[in-house]
Amino acid sequence: MITNVFEEFKWRGLVYDHTEGTPELLAKEKITAYIGFDPTADSLQVGNLLALMGLARMQRFGHTPIAVAGGGTGIVGDPSGKTQERQLLSLEQVAANVAAIQPQLARFLDFDVASNPATIINNADWLTTITMMDFLRDVGKHFTVNYMIAKDSVRSRVEREVGISYTEFSYMLMQAYDFLQLYDHHNCVLQSGGSDQWGNITAGVELIRRARGARAYGLVYPLIMGADGNKLGKTEQGTIWLDAARTSPYRFYQFWLNQSDADVINLLKYFTWLGRDEIAGLEQQVADAPHRRAAQRTLAQEMTRTVHGEAALAQAEQAAAVLFGGEIAGLSAADIQDIMADVPRTETPTSAFEGAGISVVELLESTTLASSKGEARRTVQGGGVYVNNVRVESTDEQVTLAQSIEGQFVVLRKGKKRYHLVHLVD
Repeated sequence: MITNVFEEFKWRGLVYDHTEGTPELLAKEKITAYIGFDPTADSLQVGNLLALMGLARMQRFGHTPIAVAGGGTGIVGDPSGKTQERQLLSLEQVAANVAAIQPQLARFLDFDVASNPATIINNADWLTTITMMDFLRDVGKHFTVNYMIAKDSVRSRVEREVGISYTEFSYMLMQAYDFLQLYDHHNCVLQSGGSDQWGNITAGVELIRRARGARAYGLVYPLIMGADGNKLGKTEQGTIWLDAARTSPYRFYQFWLNQSDADVINLLKYFTWLGRDEIAGLEQQVADAPHRRAAQRTLAQEMTRTVHGEAALAQAEQAAAVLFGGEIAGLSAADIQDIMADVPRTETPTSAFEGAGISVVELLESTTLASSKGEARRTVQGGGVYVNNVRVESTDEQVTLAQSIEGQFVVLRKGKKRYHLVHLVD
């Protein structure tokens, strides 16, 4: 039986490295821990989920979580894992991004529990108010250039022709100062993050030791790579965001549903609340009946529910069923656009659907689904034509504007799987 969060992290494969004494600390004490999230965009993305879930797991085991929104560090940019300089964001853009990601952080943490409520803090509160002279004296004095250059995030950049600016070189000290501030004002003794943050985290541990004569701790998770060697959340279609306006719940659901058999069990361990027995059962199903994709479907359901909620999950599942003849009624034009992104389409004037509408036979002929009216009629008579996944019963049927999805689309299907999207245009 798992009795502490470090054991939980370990069986889930989430411990990449940690400072000495971290397992004993988490086994014996209830502590305050933090993870930072730099607002480089107006939404978090799938790559941030491991840290978010890690903080949430800490809270479930009785520890007090702090999510730090990097309104200060975001102005500078973290060089970790980057081969070249980040483009600097304006103060206004950073502030807007912080405001946008705070509700996303709040979906994972409990701010109302009496014993160990979560807190969101913006590091701009201290980084934008400290003077340069105070920072150099109180922070910079504790680090040698040799120490900083030895860190992977800096050394890898120094060795490249492009080098590293003094601005990004200083980032490590700013994150270390974050840890010191949280130690001083919130009794925070542990910082977590991805393995690319190890140098920044250990710098904070060192600053607390030197400046306060106290002990602090660090714990980092592995960077998640798929069996294809790509970083999780980076797809051919682009980044998978947590904001529904950037990545629709349907696309989000499909991202998890399309994970490989080689990856899915680890992803269930990393990202869901499912326990050992449930995951072991799904692992057996992958071995016995991989074609059913039960583990992938469970992963997609759990992640979509966690990030977007139950209603969005239901709609995403309805959308996912459309390409298999499922119900279209109730889906939005945006949903249809997502679902039919790779389906052939034809533009047809909206006026053709007004009044009595357009003959289904004529509409079929105008697409790639029928080469002539005769073929269209025969297909309809054979029961093989569907409008919005509803079978067409007669060659006399008309398709009207009322049948369109929000006045924008009509979905035609021939047989079981051959779809064509009719886009209504003015």
